[in-house]
Amino acid sequence: MKIILETDRLSLREMTPSDLPAICRVLQDRETMYAYEHAFSDEEAAAWLNNQLRRYREDGFGLWAAVLKESGEIIGQCGLTRQNVDETRVVEVGYLFERAHWHKGYATEAAIACKEYAFNVLGSEKVYSIIRDNNYASQSVAKRNGMHLCGKIVKHYYGMDMPHLVYCTERGGK
Repeated sequence: MKIILETDRLSLREMTPSDLPAICRVLQDRETMYAYEHAFSDEEAAAWLNNQLRRYREDGFGLWAAVLKESGEIIGQCGLTRQNVDETRVVEVGYLFERAHWHKGYATEAAIACKEYAFNVLGSEKVYSIIRDNNYASQSVAKRNGMHLCGKIVKHYYGMDMPHLVYCTERGGK
């Protein structure tokens, strides 16, 4: 398994097909997935994982498994993806963690490491987080990651329009 980066408590590594049960624990929990308006089916979870594997091949990065160093348990995912913001392709820090591991600082710890990876390894000048307008916890993570609100977009997903807030930061914290 390819470890991409490590924090004090987490290893972030590329996901593999054998990680599907751990991915399902997150994606199939309706409460965790409230910002998506639904829990994922088995097929949707497999497609999500396959999309990350494609991103690794095509972009060299994607969402990575967030693994607790002390136990080896996958507790969520955090990483970088390419997203569209007003027809501009951007690098986004994204994160999804199991509810049992919320409010322990894991998302912030992983998101900060991913932002630094985007700046220092990928050479990005600007990094974004695109967050559903009702996802206050993720908005707080973005703020703790040194990001500020820089726009609003609407994504059409699952048959509905979903307002999103766009957070961003520049190299050097601007």
